[in-house]
Amino acid sequence: MGKVVVAAINGHALGGGLELAESCMLRVAARHATLGHPEVRIGAVAGFGGTTRLPRLIGKGRAAELLLTGKLVTAEEAVQLGLITKVVETEALISETENLIHEILSQAPIAVRMTWEAIHRGMNLTLEESALLGADYFGLVASTEDFLVGTNAFLEKTPPFFRGR
Repeated sequence: MGKVVVAAINGHALGGGLELAESCMLRVAARHATLGHPEVRIGAVAGFGGTTRLPRLIGKGRAAELLLTGKLVTAEEAVQLGLITKVVETEALISETENLIHEILSQAPIAVRMTWEAIHRGMNLTLEESALLGADYFGLVASTEDFLVGTNAFLEKTPPFFRGR
């Protein structure tokens, strides 16, 4: 989408539901949530991104275990695996997810966009190429007004006011 997308998982995120959540940049889950790819249990494959995204999120070995056994995990286990960002109480799910979004939105917009791009583009590059891409993006944002505002605010120990320039 070219944007930071955050999933709020409340209940079961299984099969295609988890694949949808895996396509998001960040995932917040209610404590009672259950996640997994049970497709093999019915003779199917997690064919809509699960076999691609899950290994990138939690590593090949851990993903293989979940995908090959159909094992379901709790929200607590999922956060330990790195599958979700945080676990919250059910009644706080939407507000905590919105807080995370607002925290991202309070940052310098150009820096957020460039960081998002570096993460996504860097996944398809070698480590060296990805590091160079990150350095290139740093050079680009270093010329922005927001970079100057942020640096001055840091030095002055005041909150920055970013304008996306």
